[in-house]
Amino acid sequence: MSRLAPLSEEPINEEEQHSNSSNGSNNTKYSSKKGLSWKHWLKNHLSLVFFINKKSDLKTLLSVLGCPLFPVPLLPKQPLNQVCSSAQYIIQHFTAAAGCRKLEGRVKNIFATGKVTMGMGDDFGGSAGSIAIAGAGASASLGGVSEKGCFVMWQMVPNKWLIELVVGGHKVVAGSDGNLAWRHTPWLGSHAAKGSIRPLRRALQGLDPIAVASVFSTAQYVGEKRISDIDCFVLKLAANQTDLADRSDSTAEMIKHVIFGYFSQRSGLLVYLEDSYLTRIQSPGTQPTYWETTMATKIEDYRAIEGVMIAHSGQSSVIITRFGDNLKAGLSITRMEETWTIDDLAFNVAGLSLDCFIPPKEVQKDSYPVDENLDWRSPLR
Repeated sequence: MSRLAPLSEEPINEEEQHSNSSNGSNNTKYSSKKGLSWKHWLKNHLSLVFFINKKSDLKTLLSVLGCPLFPVPLLPKQPLNQVCSSAQYIIQHFTAAAGCRKLEGRVKNIFATGKVTMGMGDDFGGSAGSIAIAGAGASASLGGVSEKGCFVMWQMVPNKWLIELVVGGHKVVAGSDGNLAWRHTPWLGSHAAKGSIRPLRRALQGLDPIAVASVFSTAQYVGEKRISDIDCFVLKLAANQTDLADRSDSTAEMIKHVIFGYFSQRSGLLVYLEDSYLTRIQSPGTQPTYWETTMATKIEDYRAIEGVMIAHSGQSSVIITRFGDNLKAGLSITRMEETWTIDDLAFNVAGLSLDCFIPPKEVQKDSYPVDENLDWRSPLR
């Protein structure tokens, strides 16, 4: 029995190797036997093309939906002597409804496990009106091939977190030690996130009510809106220009990153998150291209864990819009979707120490890769 070839974590190399080995085996078969039927040959090669496209879609899904960061950092808690604005009133309502006061000063860490299902739709062109239509139907199923996976997340107060996400046989890890945020993917290895230390967006999808109250404590009240038959108050946050500049480089400029939190007027809980970031991409000697990514998350199934309301399921949808003078096909839109559920959540897990959040050796705070192969579509930037 011959020894099995080693597996590669790099999707691109894996595909090329798979393609080459397939071609080689086919040539052997054709030379030693009668030729296979045209139908059988076509079926085999089409399945290989589908496999390659599937891997490429999975890489994009994990880059965008895997472990995005929140637009703004956590801020030190500021005492509120009185309700002096609508936004502060909404946050106080949320704090009481979620039971945050039961966690303050008592909880040192949070542990959560869950499942995810991700899917990606085909690129399609459109106009400004098409974007609005696509956004309105973002919660609908994409109807394409979906990938299932799971994740585990650890978080320690303040600003320390680690998440491991496995989908379709590929693993993405991201973390923060309080001074540096980083991510590791099979196709890029380990690299640091630019800009200030920001919380993990997945943690703010109803898993960490204290962090939700903290980041939205300085938000701007922008009105009311009905979302999924729920009357909501809307709070807005935006990354400042300094942080946007820190997250930019010579080829990718972060123009804006804003987020809206929708808090139920009835329950006071966070039921919807919507954030959007715009990136300007331009290589030397080329025309600029603009990419706008909008991510919307419906948060539901709140359950009491030790007296604290924690969301146990939700759906996230993403629309990536690409436009620019150099795009001959015009406007291009890509859709993605994720559903997630929480299997287990616990506070104050014994044995969790600071050593669990040490970044990889390849990552250094003041050193970023000179080769700008980082996937700028990822909110980790």
